[in-house]
Amino acid sequence: MEAARLSGAFPGGVSTEFVGLLQSMNAYYSNKIEGEHASPLQIAQALLGRFSHEAETARLQHLAVAHIQTERWIQESSLLPADLYAAHTVRSIHSHLFSPWGHEDGGGLPPGAPSGTNKATYSPGVLRTCDVVIGHHVAPGWQCLEALLQQWAKGYGTARPGEMQIVAAAAAHHRLLWMHPFVDGNGRVARLQTLAVMQSLDLAPGLWSPLRGLARSGGRYFQRLGDADQSGLDDLDAQGPLSERMLVAWIDFFLDVWLGEVRFMQRMLNQQEMLGRLSALLAYETQMGKRGLRMEALRPLHYLFVTQGSITRGDFARMTGLGERTATTLIGKLLGAGLLLSDSPRGAVRFGVPMDALRFLLPNLWPEAEAAACRSDL
Repeated sequence: MEAARLSGAFPGGVSTEFVGLLQSMNAYYSNKIEGEHASPLQIAQALLGRFSHEAETARLQHLAVAHIQTERWIQESSLLPADLYAAHTVRSIHSHLFSPWGHEDGGGLPPGAPSGTNKATYSPGVLRTCDVVIGHHVAPGWQCLEALLQQWAKGYGTARPGEMQIVAAAAAHHRLLWMHPFVDGNGRVARLQTLAVMQSLDLAPGLWSPLRGLARSGGRYFQRLGDADQSGLDDLDAQGPLSERMLVAWIDFFLDVWLGEVRFMQRMLNQQEMLGRLSALLAYETQMGKRGLRMEALRPLHYLFVTQGSITRGDFARMTGLGERTATTLIGKLLGAGLLLSDSPRGAVRFGVPMDALRFLLPNLWPEAEAAACRSDL
């Protein structure tokens, strides 16, 4: 219901730029959970093809770009929920994340391979052929993986449409990580698979990010995952090899994270609040006087945010109430600042959210990007 309320504010969806912002943020947070992430500015540079000359930084940039590209590939595939649980889909997600794209020497590991990966056992998209222990968790034997994945797909991919599909997505996330089907990269694969399932259920796709909530949940994400790895706690909890009670606690945690993120984005994308934030941004820019922005841009900018569409430059100029020359200059300044975007020198304009405006327009959405943008301004 909350996701439907969020979607109702933008019945036509949001701009590709906003979706792209969330995809970059998803890559940052999912990789941060694993402790190996490029900074927001490094991700932005990588998307422009500007990779660091420092090998480790470039590796992290490649990993972020691969995450973004994999999320886009999943969205463009338009798979049904049941298809997203298929074993070959899980393998394809891993392959897209870690295949040796653009690897010039053609050997060794790809630029985005997880840190510390063993070259002898690492193969993107291929199930592990060795037994593994992660902390206190002894993963199932590798010989069982094919059968376990088939059972996983059957059990969760055929969940009753509606609420049970949401519960199934949460349970399936833990069970996939419990299986640990790959030598490395399982967390990122599981989070992308879960994100894809939520989007396929049409729960406000492109408007919120469950990955942000997981990364910002402190240690509770790993704690709840570890709890659900336990065997039955007592006779009443021994319905199967794992604790049902701890699985329910995990699902409860996961649903709380999702609900919190949807409600957070309801506040962030509230049209009236955005009007106030745009006003504060333009007032700040006017006071600073560095980039030539003016308060007259408020009305057309807010219109573009509400509609998530585009208008001609002439219409934008008329909405400012300024003279033609002054309005044209203002449009140029807004384009330079990234608050307006256009595909050609005289083309229509649409709403933009540059990184240095995040602290005004979408405060606390991506605090690390806000901080990085502030430092780059100094």
